[in-house]
Amino acid sequence: MGSLEAPKARYKQVAELLRDAIKRGEYPAGTSLPSQPELAREYDLNQSSISRAMAMLRSEGLIRTEHGKGSVVLEVPTVKRVRRIDKDYRSRPAGSSFAEELTKAGRTSRTELVTCDAVDAPADIAEVLHLGESEQALLRKRHMYAEDKPIQIAASYIPMSVAGGVDIAKPDTGPSGMYARIAERGFGPVRFTEDIEVRGAKQDEADFLNISAGQPVFAILRTAFDQDDHPVETCLNVLAALQWKLTYAWEQDTKS
Repeated sequence: MGSLEAPKARYKQVAELLRDAIKRGEYPAGTSLPSQPELAREYDLNQSSISRAMAMLRSEGLIRTEHGKGSVVLEVPTVKRVRRIDKDYRSRPAGSSFAEELTKAGRTSRTELVTCDAVDAPADIAEVLHLGESEQALLRKRHMYAEDKPIQIAASYIPMSVAGGVDIAKPDTGPSGMYARIAERGFGPVRFTEDIEVRGAKQDEADFLNISAGQPVFAILRTAFDQDDHPVETCLNVLAALQWKLTYAWEQDTKS
């Protein structure tokens, strides 16, 4: 794969050589890198140095350590996430912006509804939704895939006082369709916010997204407000940061 040269730290040189080999396709997605003992022998380094090189590649999202397989190369596709909030969601088909984004990227999407139930919301979500001490929320949690590869987690919470019951979520619909349904109950959204945080993936998120725990993810919390400025829905989207590019688009209001 190459030889090491001074003065750059040798473990960094190993990481660089392996990174280049991955990018050249010598180690396609799903294949394993040589074991750490093999790399230690090849580069005449101790395994501690090799471990540091592997840690660099993991932090970059290039590999994941799997039991019995060692360091496995990950696919790193980049999908643009374009956010446009329609002025009138009622005129929009009840489809999925997630599906639209992947279609534009030439990819095939699939969404799996894994939870649809009344739940006690996590404390941070309860605070965003201004839930009372005993009020539950309707949780609609989805796992999203591109060509059957896990790519996004979306968990939508609606106060039960807004939803009225779990049946409002059936049949399953995208965000615009749900906004239309709660509008029929007098809670139509008129304002939206998105709070974006880059943080390390939690273990359950990493397990689904096929990344290492702690690898950076976008945690995007979109909240919808009604005409009285009450929060009527909030949705947490979790995406592997290296797989997505965020783009926000809006039009200038020309009304005087």
